[in-house]
Amino acid sequence: MAEDRKAYMIKGDNLGEVRIADEVVAIIAGLAATEVEGVSSMAGNITKELVSKLGMKNLSKGIKVEVQGNVVRADVALNICFGYAIPEVSAKVQERVKSAIENMTGLEVSSVNIRIAGVNTEKHK
Repeated sequence: MAEDRKAYMIKGDNLGEVRIADEVVAIIAGLAATEVEGVSSMAGNITKELVSKLGMKNLSKGIKVEVQGNVVRADVALNICFGYAIPEVSAKVQERVKSAIENMTGLEVSSVNIRIAGVNTEKHK
């Protein structure tokens, strides 16, 4: 339920406040990570894998975010395409995720931790 999700105030003034759900931050991170060349897909746990197979799209798959105050820490689990250099792809994902979260939310990103969960050996077009 939407009421059960954590939400963080990013702006408050006499016109009202703006709150952002932690899942929104995770979705931003996931979308940014998949834009990087060499990233095959996001990796998730077995529950998230079953949910995606049932046709329910989970855009925050493979992402865990922790927000304390206005500072975000993101953990990103992904599958990489075979033949790409893991250090280079990981660095690009870290930069892209940090930039996307900071630009879209105004929150500060303290760290983006990458976990390579698998390698996809299928040919991509």
